[in-house]
Amino acid sequence: MRKSLVAANWKMLGRFADIAPYMAQLRLSDRADVVLFPSALHLQAAVLAAPDGLKCGVQDVGTSHGGAHTGEISADMVVEMGGSWCIVGHSERRIDQGETDDLVATKASAALKSGLLPIVCVGETLAEREAGHAETTVHRQLAAVLDRVDRSALSRIVVGYEPVWAIGTGESASADQAQEMHGFIRSQLDAMDPVAARLIRIVYGGSVTPDNASELFAQDDIDGGLVGGASLDARAFSAIVDAVPVGVA
Repeated sequence: MRKSLVAANWKMLGRFADIAPYMAQLRLSDRADVVLFPSALHLQAAVLAAPDGLKCGVQDVGTSHGGAHTGEISADMVVEMGGSWCIVGHSERRIDQGETDDLVATKASAALKSGLLPIVCVGETLAEREAGHAETTVHRQLAAVLDRVDRSALSRIVVGYEPVWAIGTGESASADQAQEMHGFIRSQLDAMDPVAARLIRIVYGGSVTPDNASELFAQDDIDGGLVGGASLDARAFSAIVDAVPVGVA
């Protein structure tokens, strides 16, 4: 059975001074793996302050393991600083930095080769959904990664479905809408590797809050959440972790 995953994406927010008070207020659960993604500058401080059971990672990672790549952070560097996870292909990077499907796939492959566990983000914009292209978009984004990653490493990937129209807007896909797309993603994984499809966790990343987490996490193919704004408040994020249903671990 897949164990739930609840991840906190602090984005370009949070300060060094926030880390210790946050950790002191954070509640974990043995029903879920919990991961914190602070800014890369704060990764080591978060690792050192993290309570037992909390893992940390970075919000992006480079494609190379070293070399003349000014400003990039390699997966090996993340591991050296105590990180064990990374996010690749977040919609904000796809949009703001123009990241392509191929680049995201390369980053996911580089992360896996260094031992990092990547959350690979996929999701459609409002225009794509309204045009009836939501599944086509998600299939294209996912296929780019699945084609690049070695089959033996597939089960180490987490897929993060983030409807772009619900990020930072206060809107959220309904539980039925989210489950429909998560089920579609599961079917795409199953077509490639049925065994891996049963193991790969698919988490929802569209404005998860303490108010909607329980209903979202109760869906068959939703294995947790990638939490943005609500994750900056330790008590709110803890309430989301508490929303993981009993018996899913």
